[in-house]
Amino acid sequence: MRPIRLSEPEPEPPGGATPEIFAAGGGAAVVRRAVVIGNGCAGAESQCFGLLRALGLADRFTLYRAIRPTGGINKWLHFLPFSFRKTLDQFHRRVFSDTRFAALVKGNKFVQYPVRNCQSFGLSSVLEADTQKMVTMVCDTFEKFHLDRFDLVVTPRHDYYAFTAKGQQEVPRLLRRWITPQEPPGPNVVLTAGALHQADSAALRSAAADWHAELTPLPKPLVVVNIGGPTRNCKYDVDLAKQLVNSLHNVLKTCGSVRISFSRRTPQKVSDLILKEFSTHPKIYIWDGEGPNPHLGHLAWADAFIITADSISMLSEACSTGKPVYVIGAEHCRWKFSDFHNRLHERRAVRPFTGLEDMSDSWSYPPLNDAADVAARVREALAQRGWRLG
Repeated sequence: MRPIRLSEPEPEPPGGATPEIFAAGGGAAVVRRAVVIGNGCAGAESQCFGLLRALGLADRFTLYRAIRPTGGINKWLHFLPFSFRKTLDQFHRRVFSDTRFAALVKGNKFVQYPVRNCQSFGLSSVLEADTQKMVTMVCDTFEKFHLDRFDLVVTPRHDYYAFTAKGQQEVPRLLRRWITPQEPPGPNVVLTAGALHQADSAALRSAAADWHAELTPLPKPLVVVNIGGPTRNCKYDVDLAKQLVNSLHNVLKTCGSVRISFSRRTPQKVSDLILKEFSTHPKIYIWDGEGPNPHLGHLAWADAFIITADSISMLSEACSTGKPVYVIGAEHCRWKFSDFHNRLHERRAVRPFTGLEDMSDSWSYPPLNDAADVAARVREALAQRGWRLG
């Protein structure tokens, strides 16, 4: 994916006032730029970037990050409150600021302590949010922190799974007060079918041009396989990889070519098994993580997709193309992940991957278009308040 280029943040006005993001113009107030508060997780922040693309603000925003301390001593401190972990992490950084001494003993070896002030995804301006102030504010105003205090809230429909009849059955009555959200969605809540993302039509047109020379000569149908990794709500092990291997072998005769990609969460034993089985197969190419990421090119040129059930983001992107999407491992999903898959199935956007398919069969459905739909709601909400995007 091409790096996102941000304009430099506006200088802070005298006296520490908030940078100006609004301007008057044309008889209406104009929104000039956006502020994103992220958590350092690519899947979560990509949803914000996808909405900004749909709003025309992709090159006019400032990103703040509230990042949980990771690595080093933090893997032993996960049970502590976030604010306390942040304090310890900052103290540790100051004490071991010299990288020659920033190491921890692991067995009989010294390993480098990974200092992560912030993460970079090709962004020219990433600022770290003051998480202490954020945590203090949330603690002080928790009882007042209701969604109706916001003009607009965007969230996937499956986040409200707890309010469905099936969801109510899964949660003991005594524990329901701890499940969020605690109220049904109000008129200010926009529910999406899946995750927002950046793979819009413009991005895919650009990717189609960039990957034309490499992907168009491949025999058809071109089948793209995206392999994620187990999550809290979709647990599986190497047995699913073995199932995928067997099913792929069964459908290879109906595939022209196959391209396989792994995600950051793919367990080593899963990727090793796939590589051992298919690395020398003449029909199959496995991206090794080196060089340009072919993900957008795959979305643009694939004739069909096979995707593991754990990744809501990858499924949302593939289902925005209107092309056949086969899912493997949905039976391992629980809670709201299961609800997400059921809804995609109801929309006829996905089918289970069984290994009995003829991959040359083509079928379609109304593509997911969540980012554009949400952008329209944002513009509508702004217009009602006398604002517009500039």
